[in-house]
Amino acid sequence: MRAVWITRPGGPEALEVRETADPEPGPGQVRIRVRAAGLTFADVMAAQGLYPDAPKPPCVVGYEVSGVVDALGERIQGHVAGQRVLATTHFGGHADVVCVPAEQVLPIPDAMSFEEAAAIPVNYLTAYHMLFRVAGVRPGERVLVHMAAGGVGTAVLQLCRTVDDLEVFGTASTAKHDVLRAEGCAHPIDYHTTDYAAEVRRLTGGEGVDIVLDPLGGNDWRKGLKLLRPVGRLVAYGFANLAGGQRRRPARLAAQVAGIPLLTPLQMMNNNRTVSGVNIGRMWGQMAILREELQAVLTLWEQGKIKPHIDTTYPFARAADAHRRILQRQNIGKVLLKP
Repeated sequence: MRAVWITRPGGPEALEVRETADPEPGPGQVRIRVRAAGLTFADVMAAQGLYPDAPKPPCVVGYEVSGVVDALGERIQGHVAGQRVLATTHFGGHADVVCVPAEQVLPIPDAMSFEEAAAIPVNYLTAYHMLFRVAGVRPGERVLVHMAAGGVGTAVLQLCRTVDDLEVFGTASTAKHDVLRAEGCAHPIDYHTTDYAAEVRRLTGGEGVDIVLDPLGGNDWRKGLKLLRPVGRLVAYGFANLAGGQRRRPARLAAQVAGIPLLTPLQMMNNNRTVSGVNIGRMWGQMAILREELQAVLTLWEQGKIKPHIDTTYPFARAADAHRRILQRQNIGKVLLKP
C-alpha cells in the first residue's frame, strides 16, 4: 500500500509517501483500490497540527475516496468485487488501498468518473446537510457563503440553485468572481478589498441575510451574527482562519480564538437568532443520516442539477503542492489526490 503520511506537525513539508503492507478487510468491511481521493481543509489543518480530531502523527488522513471494490470481509451484502464505489473514510483515505465499513460505501453511477465521485462525499454532504437539515433553507431567503469558490462553497452554490428565488452572496477573490456568477451567486464580494459585512448591508438596504455559512471562525463568526435578520441562522463548519500560511503561528491562533463570540441561550432567545455547528467528521455514529443525504446528492447529480468542479488533480508524490494550493486559497472547487 502506498500512502501519503503526515510525519509530524509541519504543514506540507511534513508529508511523505510511504509503502506498507496492504490492509485486510475485517468483518463488515469493504476493501477499495483507490482511484482518487479528496483533499479537504481539515486534512490540510491536520498536517499543521491544527485539527484536533486527526490521529497523532505519523498518520494517514483523508475523508473520501472513489475506486473499485477488490475484497470483502465477512457478513457483507450488497457489494461485490469489481464494483465502482465512493466512500467516506474516517481517515486513511490518502492511500491506494483502504478498508471501510460497508455502510460508508455507495455505488457510483455508471456515467460518473472516479474524479467526480471523489469530489462528492465531503463537500456535497457538508453542503447538503448544512442547507437542508441544519439551516432549513426556504425559497426567497438570502444566503451568505464564505469561501464560495472552494470545494464546499461551490457545492453550496449549486445546491442553492435547486431552491426557488434564493439571493446568494459569496466571498472570494475577484479572480474567482466569474466562476461564482456561473454557479448562481448573484453578489460576489472580494473580501481582500472590501469589507464584506458593509457590502452585504449596502446590497440589502441594511437588512442583512437569513443564513450565513461560515468556515472561517473567530471574529468572522461575530460579524456573521450581526448580519443576520430576525430568525436568521449562522452555521459554523470550520475554523480556516487558524491556518494562516504553511506553519502554525501562535500569535494568529490566540487572536482568532479571542475573536470567538461568547453566546448564551438567553441572548439567542432575545435576538431571535440561531447558531449551529456542523462537523461531518464527528457523525460516524449517524451513518443512516449521512447515507440518506449522500444518496440525495447522487440523485441530484443523476438529474443534472449538480456537477463537481475539479480544480486540480495531483499525484501522491506532489501532495505537498496540493496542500499549498489550498493553504494559499488558489483553488476553485475540489483538489484531488491520485495514487
